[in-house]
Amino acid sequence: MILPKGAVLDTASEEVLQTSRTYHLNQERGRITGIVDGQDAVKQAIYKILNTERFAHFIYSGSYGSEKSGIFRNDYERCIREALLQDERISAVQDFEITGSGDEAAVRFTALTIYGSVSIEKGGF
Repeated sequence: MILPKGAVLDTASEEVLQTSRTYHLNQERGRITGIVDGQDAVKQAIYKILNTERFAHFIYSGSYGSEKSGIFRNDYERCIREALLQDERISAVQDFEITGSGDEAAVRFTALTIYGSVSIEKGGF
């Protein structure tokens, strides 16, 4: 790029926080029922990430979703943390509590987001 004499290239750029506004997925009805934003949008993103098998769908990048099949119980925390920290709105995942026996386990944890902390419960691991 050639600039005229005396021209200054503006290198200062302002970081703009993207909105979390998205469609609301009504899980009971299996339909989109409006718009959601903020903390509720992050909760929905967590639900979608944890319920999407990583590498199973071509429409998602390899970093989207979670690895559910073939993981051991002591890897749940690591897998959930890795999956959720891909979302820039989530800064930490902590306070894990894993219960259950046999083939099924339930996981509780807290996600620290730009909108505050979110408590999550997820069964079926």
